[in-house]
Amino acid sequence: MRWDVVGLVLGWTIRLIALPLLVVAIYSSYLEAEGVEYAAKTYLPSFALALIIGQSLVSLARNRDAANRVRDREAFASVALGWIPVVAVGALPYWLGGMFYGPLELMAGEATFLEILRGLLHSWFESMSGFTTTGASVIDPLTSPVCTELVDDCIGSQNRSLILWRSMTQWLGGMGVIMLGLLILSRVLGGGMSLARAELTGPSLSRLGPTLQWTARRLWMIYVVLTVLEMGLLHFLGGMGVFDAVNYSLTTMPSGGFGTSDGGIMGFESARIEVILMVFMLLTCINFSLLHLVLAGRSKDALKDEELRTYLLILFVAWLAMAFNLYREGTSGGTEEMAPLVAIRQALFQAISISSTGYSSADFATWPVFSQFVLLLLMVIGASAGSTGGGLKVLRIRIAFELAKREVLKIIQPRQVIAIRFNQQVIEERKIWIVLGMLSSWMVLVMASMLAISFLEPSLEMTDVLSVSISLLGNTGPALGAFGPTGTWATLSEPSMIIATMLMWLGRLELLTVLVLLHPRTWSGSK
Repeated sequence: MRWDVVGLVLGWTIRLIALPLLVVAIYSSYLEAEGVEYAAKTYLPSFALALIIGQSLVSLARNRDAANRVRDREAFASVALGWIPVVAVGALPYWLGGMFYGPLELMAGEATFLEILRGLLHSWFESMSGFTTTGASVIDPLTSPVCTELVDDCIGSQNRSLILWRSMTQWLGGMGVIMLGLLILSRVLGGGMSLARAELTGPSLSRLGPTLQWTARRLWMIYVVLTVLEMGLLHFLGGMGVFDAVNYSLTTMPSGGFGTSDGGIMGFESARIEVILMVFMLLTCINFSLLHLVLAGRSKDALKDEELRTYLLILFVAWLAMAFNLYREGTSGGTEEMAPLVAIRQALFQAISISSTGYSSADFATWPVFSQFVLLLLMVIGASAGSTGGGLKVLRIRIAFELAKREVLKIIQPRQVIAIRFNQQVIEERKIWIVLGMLSSWMVLVMASMLAISFLEPSLEMTDVLSVSISLLGNTGPALGAFGPTGTWATLSEPSMIIATMLMWLGRLELLTVLVLLHPRTWSGSK
């Protein structure tokens, strides 16, 4: 392992967090009542820490002549380890700013030392949930000193700059902090493709243009343009306030799910807002390279993509099944005349959202068992590879299905040679085994996490434990039962919260990137 190369990648990654911290600090200084004093105590330590640590790592790496090509070993280690300091730096504003119990409450005599340690864990959980775009939150009267008995809206009562920072962590994590760094790293040192393969979702990655830097720039341009477009539509067409429109746009495009109030999307009760969100959530579930093809005037080529057509078919079937179930059981709400339309709208919104942001237009934890089971399956399947959505990815599920079909045909006709094709191209056996390795690792980890959480949380129902494990690994956010859209994750014990943050980290990096670190050869030698 060449630690100078790893240090350079980590240094740039940590240093990149300083700029959004500065933006939020300026916002807090000029637009919040507590002004400069609050901004200084909340954001200055994180800003300084990001700059000092990041610059130190970059300087040390340059002095040791790190301008060598990044190999897969360094790339996987850099990406997996890079999230840890980023999440740590991102957690400090929550702890120092009063969202959770921190040093200021201790000095004021409003909290014990044990409570501020729990506050640090809660801050770590919220930051991990943000950067991994999971969207699970522990902001609750049990955890936040702001949420007294007089406060009706716990999230809405937090400082606005902290809510903005919370949304920005998801926006940065959606496309990937490392992917942003590729704009710089591909010039500083080689091996950008190795970094991209370790960072981006899906079994494969191909350049959209002549260089990887061009590809990264184009993907980020699409990401930024769609975010700004959604802001405008939510504000001018949906009637959202500027602050809400900015935050929901920042958390929609990364498939994040953080909201600005306890009620979330349900609090707006607006069909126009839901339609706008559905359009953009659907875009986040599509491979971004296909969006690039559409913008390049090659819509027909994009529509030929088999993964896209498979995803849309799954979505369509799930939507109709849940809509019929909700209407038949009479749980969609509304008058007798409007009930079918309400069922159709709620089912469509949740079908799209569950593999994207995890926003909720209704409390689906109270839906019939059949509809909840469909949502659970959608959590597992997830979105397309190369999108910001979560889950196992449709491409992997499709390849596994084709592999199972091939094995059945080989039993019937042993001598027949059957190749697995996708988009009219033969998939290499090596890539098929990678997909199988990912699926098997995912299943083993789900079972292990279910055992651990059920042991640590004996009061939880089977549905809670199963959906929590799948939600965390799929970076979905809301689960079923007690952890549904109207609840928080604050009731988890401290050991369970630590496990939950690890599952979110594993899910965001799609397991294999992290599991590579467990192999002894990753750390041995320098060649």
